[in-house]
Amino acid sequence: MKKMLAVLCALLLMISAACAETGPLSGGWTPSADPAVTEELRALFEKGTETLTGAGYNPVAYLGSQVVAGRNHAFLCQRVTAYPGMETEPAYAIVYLYEDLQGNVSILNIADFDIGALCTYGAAE
Repeated sequence: MKKMLAVLCALLLMISAACAETGPLSGGWTPSADPAVTEELRALFEKGTETLTGAGYNPVAYLGSQVVAGRNHAFLCQRVTAYPGMETEPAYAIVYLYEDLQGNVSILNIADFDIGALCTYGAAE
């Protein structure tokens, strides 16, 4: 749990730093001031992922949004297997959703999240 919180903080820090360096851009990502997944955000997430099969995703943090012709959303999620007996190691992913102007929600991308890829301490040089 501590590692996940550290990774979440690192992600939010990277998004904040990117926004601070370039200033607010039209279409740029805005990091969430509070990563809590509210009931409203959970309903949006469930609406966007209701057709997924094979694996499920449990949102653990709301990372931010991007205004486009509608809105893109980014969630840090824990991946869970959808089939009993097919359990896998705990894994995380960033799930990107698109919410159009009519309120329809769809998956833009699911990016596997490798915690070890962010830390190079102790890596062979």
